[in-house]
Amino acid sequence: MSSFHGFELLPSLLATLDELGFDTPTEIQDRTLPLLLKRESVVGVAETGSGKTLAYALPMLQLLKLLEDGGDAVSEVGRPRGLVLVPSSDLGEQVAKAFKLFTHDTRLRVRSAVGGTAMKIARKNVAGPFEILLATPGRLEQLMQLNLVSLSDLRVLVLDEADQILDQGFLPGIKRVLKKSPAEKQMALFTATASDAVQNLIGEMFSDAELIETVGRHRLVSTLVTENLTVPNGKRFPLLEEVLARPIDGGTLIFGNTREQCDKLAGELGENGYSCAIYRGDMDKKERRQNLADFREGTLEILISTELAARGLDVENVDRVINYHLPKEMKNYLHRAGRTARAGRKGTVINFVTDRDQNLIKRLDTIGGG
Repeated sequence: MSSFHGFELLPSLLATLDELGFDTPTEIQDRTLPLLLKRESVVGVAETGSGKTLAYALPMLQLLKLLEDGGDAVSEVGRPRGLVLVPSSDLGEQVAKAFKLFTHDTRLRVRSAVGGTAMKIARKNVAGPFEILLATPGRLEQLMQLNLVSLSDLRVLVLDEADQILDQGFLPGIKRVLKKSPAEKQMALFTATASDAVQNLIGEMFSDAELIETVGRHRLVSTLVTENLTVPNGKRFPLLEEVLARPIDGGTLIFGNTREQCDKLAGELGENGYSCAIYRGDMDKKERRQNLADFREGTLEILISTELAARGLDVENVDRVINYHLPKEMKNYLHRAGRTARAGRKGTVINFVTDRDQNLIKRLDTIGGG
């Protein structure tokens, strides 16, 4: 499909796509949209930055709007018809923003209930009638136990970033949620990596779903430029200053493997006159979100993070990713690299390489990243 206009989407959705400049669907969108629009269940495995959120958001919005237009509108409190389960509050907020881009014309109501925020906020969010709920599994279960949310009228369930959801131990909660929802519902699972745990989940709960794997899964996108730099005598910071001296149009995302590495680097950058901020676990949530917001808006040019920022976050202006410390696992590298060159845009990944990184670098050669 060469254009979103080739799909049988509602005029309101097409108008918003045109307004946002979305014309040509990505591979995962092109292959899953026809199935989801026909209310079939789907498992989508695609590389980071491939547009998975839009692949499931458009069909969900379409189905729920058609029900409303047919005289079957949502009127009861706390009974969503569309549910998206996400692994974290940050990703939940990101997905909520993606959905809300399309609610101006559809007038569908999107609510969020995620961990990491005050329970009173979640209670307030689900206080009235709404069509779509974005939730972390733990917070959803809390609201269901308090009888503030019921899944008795659920029509569509999506597991987003399923690999992360399973990594965080949410599988038992997901099973309990499924038991309290109608058997006849459309289901979708989207993931960047098909780990053993994800494959077991697919076999157990999505055995009837159509499996869609993109050509680029587990590979780096063609618009990404990779540069491997050898760290001289173990001294990383002088090399970093050389890299930062190169002008770019957007932001720089720097990865370390531990909180201590990130804190140390932030201190060194600050002492040498660079404006930067940290985004990692075990820090004040308001500060972390503000740092991410500043980076997204372009008022902050350098963000330093652990693996936390590698998983699912979409920041449009990331022109450069620097692996100040390379990860040990390939899947973590792919997630980090996926923070730039997203949705057809260009980007650069610069790897600081030491002797202990040679095994990873050799593996990168096999996927076009060396």
